[in-house]
Amino acid sequence: MKKLLFSVLVLFFVVVSCKQSAVETPKNLIDENQMVAIIFDLALLDAMKSQGLNTQRNFPTAGEFLKKKYKVDSVTFAANSKYYAADIANYKKMYEKVRTRLNEENMKANGGKPLEVNQEEGIVK
Repeated sequence: MKKLLFSVLVLFFVVVSCKQSAVETPKNLIDENQMVAIIFDLALLDAMKSQGLNTQRNFPTAGEFLKKKYKVDSVTFAANSKYYAADIANYKKMYEKVRTRLNEENMKANGGKPLEVNQEEGIVK
């Protein structure tokens, strides 16, 4: 009888704890599509900076860029990023959308030809 009662209590706690979200919804929730657009733009900004293109121009910091283009401060972005990252499967889909868009933009820049990258080596050899 004690084992049955213990099993029921454990099952109750598991069910109750699984229903609670690990991360609360932010006050200023950014739409998922806008979040994908923000991540895409931040990836481009980071790529430009890492390629040494910032020696010719002064690129904004990520925080300045978010505030100017999307009217979102870095704290709001961080809270939304944490919220979306709590659902790993959906977050992966968001990053796949970013990757697809980056590949599309890369093809446009290369005259319609895809960039040939060995997945094991990456772009840098």
